[in-house]
Amino acid sequence: MSATAVHSLWTMAADPIDKIDAPKIEYAQLSPTLIVIGAAVVGVLVEAFVPRKFRYYAQVFLSVVALAAAFAAVVGLAAGGYGTTKAHIAAMGAIAVDGPSLFLQGTILLAGILGVFTFAERRLDPEAHGNRVDSFAAQAASVPGSDSEKAAVKAGFTTTEVFPLLLFAIGGMLVFPSANDLLTLFIALEVFSLPLYLLCAVARRKRLMSQEAAVKYFLLGAFASAFTLFGIALLYGYAGSVSYATIAQVVDGTIQNVDPALAGTMGNDVLLLIGAAMVVMGLLFKVGAVPFHMWTPDVYQGAPTPVTGFMAAATKVAAFGALLRLLYVVLPGLRWDWRPVMWAVAIVTMLGGAIVAITQTDIKRLLAYSSIAHAGFILAGVIATTPDGVSSVLFYLGAYSFVTIGAFAVVTLVRDAGGEATHLSKWAGLGRRSPLVAAVFAVFLLAFAGIPLTSGFAGKFAVFKAAAEGGAGALVVVGVISSAIAAFFYIRVIVLMFFSEPRPEGPTVAVPSPLTMTAIAVGVAVTLVVGVAPQYFLDLAGQAGVFVR
Repeated sequence: MSATAVHSLWTMAADPIDKIDAPKIEYAQLSPTLIVIGAAVVGVLVEAFVPRKFRYYAQVFLSVVALAAAFAAVVGLAAGGYGTTKAHIAAMGAIAVDGPSLFLQGTILLAGILGVFTFAERRLDPEAHGNRVDSFAAQAASVPGSDSEKAAVKAGFTTTEVFPLLLFAIGGMLVFPSANDLLTLFIALEVFSLPLYLLCAVARRKRLMSQEAAVKYFLLGAFASAFTLFGIALLYGYAGSVSYATIAQVVDGTIQNVDPALAGTMGNDVLLLIGAAMVVMGLLFKVGAVPFHMWTPDVYQGAPTPVTGFMAAATKVAAFGALLRLLYVVLPGLRWDWRPVMWAVAIVTMLGGAIVAITQTDIKRLLAYSSIAHAGFILAGVIATTPDGVSSVLFYLGAYSFVTIGAFAVVTLVRDAGGEATHLSKWAGLGRRSPLVAAVFAVFLLAFAGIPLTSGFAGKFAVFKAAAEGGAGALVVVGVISSAIAAFFYIRVIVLMFFSEPRPEGPTVAVPSPLTMTAIAVGVAVTLVVGVAPQYFLDLAGQAGVFVR
């Protein structure tokens, strides 16, 4: 190459027109996520450099402080108007900072704080060495029943890696409902899914069941992720972009600048319908809707109960947030196409979850099918396709998350020689053995059933009202029938606890640490306060119910 040609290339490279603009990142608006992810990274360093005897206290302190700081950042953004008048798209179009995203992020962070409290429990196993053992394996890398595991148990080891894993999962969940393009959505999905797969596998008791649950969750989750990614590829082929705004413009026919190279496939309805269906399928897997629910009972039963409680609450909040944004921001022009499909999914989810739950004899599997039924109730609000539908779903998710974590926290207290006593027959007469614990669990069950003066009633009333006003009156009728069916198995457990004779070899109720007691107390308080005086919280959800586009 001649000297003249080389000089020409250098001149072109130095041309100001060809300079790459520096990315514009609004760090203040992204601070909740950055705080949590940063704390997770610090947690990994704690595992590497802090002596074992100090790790537990360092990890609990770091996790609680980080989540509290992130929640304060969310409140600060909402107070600064970023949930209403200042709502905008940040991080070069990747993240939406608006009312729904801030509301859901706040809910996830509060659920995360309560999750840390239940993860940090160290007094639930008096048979263990040193009386300081939690719900997690002494050494997660050990083969169940091996000499190394026995040595770790004897030494009183604890798996403190669960705390940074929890923070990484929460960080991904914070991004998931606020993602404003398909690639960010997928990355957030993987960021919070991978830690959950690991957390499901580290139960202290029944380790083989726990590992089986994790493998099932991982394999089915991998299929769901593959469906989601393939759907993203098809939507990119349809719109020539992964941006929510651009895809919505192509769907509505208002796109201005069309890339000639993509003109051949842009606007192809086959790509749109198949791609949207596959992405929605991936999200329905995460919320546990029928027929994508098969992982739910086994994973809920096999995972450590603190993980189950956190996952049942926070994952559903994040996934429904992402589903709402996809349907309301990207695909509102297709609502007459996706509404009938979501109708069918909501009906089979409500009825399937409620009916199958009646046959369950394990309390964790019963709550798993209860979670499936609640996914159907929430879908009724999604189908409304109105601002009230969005706000009702936000309210329901907020109320449901506290009830769920509180209920699973109570499950950790009822124990026998084999660990947690989850078979329903062992809960007989619990109201006579421990009236307070049984009464607290009854409050949570009544909230799940939607009994008045509980947050569950206010949530169901909100979503059913929105669905009826959105033209889905028949769906509301099915929802009421499903609620009546569900009430049967909730009340059956209450009758079993208070009106059955306790068994002589029945379980005992462990004395929890103040952390677990706090998680349960907060769950009860929110359940009753929101149930008795829901208007403030309904107004809060209503103000947060507008998406930025």
